[in-house]
Amino acid sequence: MNGMKDTLGVLLAGGAGERLYPLTRDRAKPAVTFGGIYRIVDVTLSNCINSDLRRVYILTQYKALSLNRHIREGWNIVGREIGEFVEVLPPMKRVSDQWYQGTADAVYQNIYSIGSEQPKHVLILSGDHIYKMNYGLMLKQHFDSAADVTLGAIQIDPEETYRFGVIEVDSDNRVTGFEEKPTFTKIRSPQNPDKVPASMGIYLFNTDVLIPILLKDAEDERSSHDFGKDILPKMVDEYRVYCFDFVDENKKEALYWRDVGTLEAYYDANMDVVSISPVFNLYDEAWPIRTHQRQYPPAKFVFEEPGRTGQALDSIVSSGCIISGGTVRYSVLSPDVRVNSFTELDSSILFSHVNIGRHCRIRRAIIDRDVHIPEGTTIGFDAESDRQKFFVTDSGITVVTRDYSLFENPVTVDYFTSE
Repeated sequence: MNGMKDTLGVLLAGGAGERLYPLTRDRAKPAVTFGGIYRIVDVTLSNCINSDLRRVYILTQYKALSLNRHIREGWNIVGREIGEFVEVLPPMKRVSDQWYQGTADAVYQNIYSIGSEQPKHVLILSGDHIYKMNYGLMLKQHFDSAADVTLGAIQIDPEETYRFGVIEVDSDNRVTGFEEKPTFTKIRSPQNPDKVPASMGIYLFNTDVLIPILLKDAEDERSSHDFGKDILPKMVDEYRVYCFDFVDENKKEALYWRDVGTLEAYYDANMDVVSISPVFNLYDEAWPIRTHQRQYPPAKFVFEEPGRTGQALDSIVSSGCIISGGTVRYSVLSPDVRVNSFTELDSSILFSHVNIGRHCRIRRAIIDRDVHIPEGTTIGFDAESDRQKFFVTDSGITVVTRDYSLFENPVTVDYFTSE
């Protein structure tokens, strides 16, 4: 029996994404571009398809237009006639007058939709992590241990615990305790005393356990209605709660799991994929990452003159791009980008439909879609000057958004075009 046929995936994609602002000013975090042609959500959805999980609800909330459109156009690939689906569920307020109050509340408010599918298991996932994982291995351990709930876990260094929910486990991987984002903990992994088991935000529940737990939590006025803070710590003593150690399908020496919820983490993850030997492998035929791509002509590199050579070095260049006499290094270019003559672009991420004018010098920048950079612009060399016009992080990454084009170069920017 294929246990995945009795499993429903619930992908949480409704967070406001404040830490990724201003990239999340006009879009949901899972809809942010990654690796040139992908969206962040594509990675988790690809894990689902590669794990043979073919029934997935995506719970949206904030600024979900481009995410909804991307799912509709790119993920209508499963067999609806045989009960398979990848479906967006907007907030319906069917059981509450509130917007989603926490991760558990988001699932609770969709309890009728979940029940209508009558799954034996519910796999709760996050839409903003970059990793490769076969959820079938987690389900097998769940069966073998007769667990009520199994948590995906990754081993972290003790100094990182302030960012994670920390899991205390015994030698059989049964969970015996929780600590939510402690600055210090004595918890260590039974297998490796130098590491601490941390929650990945992946929870596999038996449905007949999940439903009454959610109903009980919804009635608790003191609860913040969050799985990590409220639900799971209370389950340890009464239920069979187990931990599944992350098995990385990326097949590199180091395990790869990234929360790209901050601008620095997002930037670093993109810079990794353009490195000569990236840790996260986009070119793995055994574990493909799929997406939706619009039709563009091939990328083009023109002019071979002294000081005016169209070239891209150690970079990802997507379809529709024209490198017209400019030089691109260590950068990620999404579809339909133009880099004009005598311009130098270094260590940057460009979203779709960006036009860089002539004689520009740009480094360590993230440039949002539809931005036109005027001729002679310099970005990334003087942080104080950049802060007068752009958003600059503490580490010196400059984010250029669409309103900059309207201010610097009054042209029509269609905010209603599809991403």
